[in-house]
Amino acid sequence: MFKSVLLTVDLNEKASWEKALPHAVELVRSSQGVLHLLFVEPDYGTPMVEGFFPADFEKQALERAKAAMDALVEREVPDDIYVKEHLSVGKLHTEVLKAIENTQCDLVVMAAHAPDRVREFLVGSNADRVVRRSPVSVLVVRA
Repeated sequence: MFKSVLLTVDLNEKASWEKALPHAVELVRSSQGVLHLLFVEPDYGTPMVEGFFPADFEKQALERAKAAMDALVEREVPDDIYVKEHLSVGKLHTEVLKAIENTQCDLVVMAAHAPDRVREFLVGSNADRVVRRSPVSVLVVRA
């Protein structure tokens, strides 16, 4: 089955993991594998924007994310599940693809909102980008 499952979470949005986490837990439990939780802090986008933030903003954001991730694992992940936490900074789809390689996961689980044709046409979705580029299977759970 799946020995290593990567679940993307947005620590600021409960819908990003509320329905997807139980699926990932059951998949990991059935194979006695590892659950990798990944949170990606968005980057600034451009150097010009970076100048408007304090110098240690990224470090502080990652420290807050680590505390929130620890709390999420403590509160929501059963004790019998082996979990590894991963934090990164950048574009979600890019960081997920890097995490797939780094964790050697067999499956990615992501939550996604129901498609909105206008938004999808203009910007696309992160889940779509991951599905199209992923070297492993991706389970998209509707939030």
